[in-house]
Amino acid sequence: MGQKQLQAFFQLVAVIPAEYTAFLKGEPVPVLKLLFAPFITMFLHGGWMHLIGNMWFLYLFGDNVEDAMGHFRFLLFYLLSGIAATVAHIIVQPLSPIPVVGASGAISGVVGAYLVMFPNARVLTLVPIFFFFDIIILPALVFIGLWFLFQFWSGLLSLAVQHMGGVAWWAHIGGFIAGVVLTPLMRERRKLDRYKIRVYRDYW
Repeated sequence: MGQKQLQAFFQLVAVIPAEYTAFLKGEPVPVLKLLFAPFITMFLHGGWMHLIGNMWFLYLFGDNVEDAMGHFRFLLFYLLSGIAATVAHIIVQPLSPIPVVGASGAISGVVGAYLVMFPNARVLTLVPIFFFFDIIILPALVFIGLWFLFQFWSGLLSLAVQHMGGVAWWAHIGGFIAGVVLTPLMRERRKLDRYKIRVYRDYW
């Protein structure tokens, strides 16, 4: 599929904030697309690097969260976090005509859940120092806290430039907050109490 065909496909099935705004104004917009696009857009990506980056983050944090919640609850949690991420992006960029694709918002919810359930786990972090790299061990609370601050700062900067393609920072923020809020409702407490936290995590 060529780039033009891919963009046309995204226009057809992915979330476009301006369409939701138009619907609220009473303009004719396909309602079925508005209903199903948030679910479809979570499984679309703009390229292999986009997909690999998201799947790597899901691999790092998702297995422990899924074990603590159970398979069905984790799937429901993942979808709800993705929807919350979509809503956050639409609220911040209501007139954007650019399709939104990617699982980053839902995965940000998983990161939020990991923070709530495993704040004392330690993360192996690859840190660039000039032209070299060093590996340090950070508590999940510190690592995820820094990650969230980066998302929030980037989100604030993005408000100065409207309707430009790129990273949907506020989808990340919305998904993360949804994950933090939903986790106490979704986790299986007895299973979590007996779950052994993996002390070291690999991160690149």
